[in-house]
Amino acid sequence: MDALDHHVHLEPQDAPDPATLGPHDVLIAVRSASVGWVDLLMTSGQYQHMPHPPYVPGLEYAGEILHVGAAVRAGLKVGDAVLSDGLQTGPRSGGAHQGWGGFASYAVAPDFAVHPIPGGLSFDEACNLLGNYETAIHGLLARGRIQPGETVLVLGASGATGLAAVHVARLSGATVIATGRSDAKLAVVQAQGAHHVVNTRAEDGGVRPFRDDVRALAGGRGVDVVWDAVGGDLSLEALRCLRFGGRFLIMGWAGTPFVARGKGQRGAPNANVLPTNLLMMKGIDVLGCPTVIGTEHDPALRPPRLERLWRWVVDGDLRPLVSGVFPLSDHASALHAKWRGDAVGALVVRP
Repeated sequence: MDALDHHVHLEPQDAPDPATLGPHDVLIAVRSASVGWVDLLMTSGQYQHMPHPPYVPGLEYAGEILHVGAAVRAGLKVGDAVLSDGLQTGPRSGGAHQGWGGFASYAVAPDFAVHPIPGGLSFDEACNLLGNYETAIHGLLARGRIQPGETVLVLGASGATGLAAVHVARLSGATVIATGRSDAKLAVVQAQGAHHVVNTRAEDGGVRPFRDDVRALAGGRGVDVVWDAVGGDLSLEALRCLRFGGRFLIMGWAGTPFVARGKGQRGAPNANVLPTNLLMMKGIDVLGCPTVIGTEHDPALRPPRLERLWRWVVDGDLRPLVSGVFPLSDHASALHAKWRGDAVGALVVRP
């Protein structure tokens, strides 16, 4: 907590009205904004892609259209309930709208980054759709190539992206073993679709050996795929849970957030390390799964990913779980709750 207190520098301010809206601009009254892990990394200077301050945090948001430019594409009109595409607008985008995040009363986005909310999702649910579930689909399907009948071990399954991985793996026909450090949270994860749950917390607060538990749940042969967005000691034990020839998906390092010094201060004083002896003797494929960077290198990955996601939502097969709501005036509590992992699934702030 001291590290977060020291590194986060946010200050609410009254913002002026946009001076000029372009012909393809959409003015949105923000109703809900996701509190994402990337927002934490950005505001503490740890993310590899840093917007120039001052900027408005909040990579993803949802709200109602207040105004459309003269040349805005068909299908968007005043009063529509919409969500923003955090890859194409806001703090993680690289264009003219980078400063317009969702931790604000309103935002301006280009029309190509605005989409009608699908499947009757609420504003809270909609602002937690793209980042979490695109990450899960990219990692598990594009990189992990999971198949129906395989077994997937999801580390840190109670987080927003971890729970998305549980949903996507189950919808893809896999057996899901979910890990966490709280029985109460794991009960929610199991109710959300995990077939089995394993508490990895040791009595001293560290990571207990859980290989035998996982292998037993996987029929004695080990799991086919590990989803690791945590890092640290958990990664080593999870490697031991894989079958020979299994796939280890590196999705992040939430358990060791200060592994790098952020843009302009390159270095990795606490870098995660994997044992090469285990990787070799078990024939493991280690796959880095950066969704944004991967999509930048191969834009063709995204259309089928979005089509699959929209279909699941419209068919009623998928809804993000939102477990905590904060007023924007209490954004600090929202960020601290995300840092501590207080909630299962997603957190939002509402202007």
